[in-house]
Amino acid sequence: MENKFIVSSSPHLRADESISKIMRDVVIALLPATLAGVYFFRMGAVRVILASVIACLLTEVAVQKMCKKTVTINDWSAVVTGLLLAFNIPASAPLWIPVIGAIFAIAIVKQIFGGLGHNFMNPALAARAMLLASWPVQMTAWVTPGADAVSTATPLAIMGGEAAGQALPSIADLIIGNVGGCVGETSAILLIIGGIYLVYRGVITPRIPVIYIATVAVLSFVFYGYDVNAMIAQVFAGGLMIGAIFMATDYASSPVTPKGQVIFALGCGILTAVIRKFGGYPEGVSYSILLMNVAAPLIEKYTSPRVFGEVK
Repeated sequence: MENKFIVSSSPHLRADESISKIMRDVVIALLPATLAGVYFFRMGAVRVILASVIACLLTEVAVQKMCKKTVTINDWSAVVTGLLLAFNIPASAPLWIPVIGAIFAIAIVKQIFGGLGHNFMNPALAARAMLLASWPVQMTAWVTPGADAVSTATPLAIMGGEAAGQALPSIADLIIGNVGGCVGETSAILLIIGGIYLVYRGVITPRIPVIYIATVAVLSFVFYGYDVNAMIAQVFAGGLMIGAIFMATDYASSPVTPKGQVIFALGCGILTAVIRKFGGYPEGVSYSILLMNVAAPLIEKYTSPRVFGEVK
């Protein structure tokens, strides 16, 4: 009779995963593309990455100390935000660009809403949108890969007709990442490998990335006159891979139900393809994901499964 049962409230399932373990896996998945960005854009990429990551860490510490909260930089979430933000900035950008972006991402988008898990949109993408609206010249100063760092246009700008006279890079260059663009618009193949690692580790499911990318591919095939080469270029150019694999799958700002994730991914894909083809800006990934982040609570409301025993 001395052995007593302790009854506690649900949930009763336990798992080995922790926030820090998941975020470390995301950092590991981003490392190949990070190295590719450094290889192609040299010290420019190194400066942007270091400035972004360090500014995110310092901002997180400062805000949490001011709010008298427990400092949680050891959960690696600020490092992930810093890396993703750096991936959305050109290597030629001045250092104050990633610093301001990091402060906005951590202090405004993440911490002001309650910290990790409470942000209603992806902090890195929100910071990119703010930076692009505030300093469009610095945020669109693309350079060619290599030590020369000559000004160039992105493949999407060439396809959109904004860079007349420039030839579209080969499909091989698009896949490898030997093109102008943001630090993270390099080596689509390494981003895909990082995504496969996350799926293998159980950090994400392939549902959102696969549906997102497939939707862009199908619509691009239709929009560009059933041209296979144009479709392939649209899939591998720009920030589609980094957005679909690492940003649209953000736990806090995307649906958790399978049906909700399908709707979310379809919405991201449709908006991306439409903005790229008919919008005034050649890239639509960041705005598409942000718009669907805002719609995620509504999607969750209508796709959540019925609670066991629930009656009308």
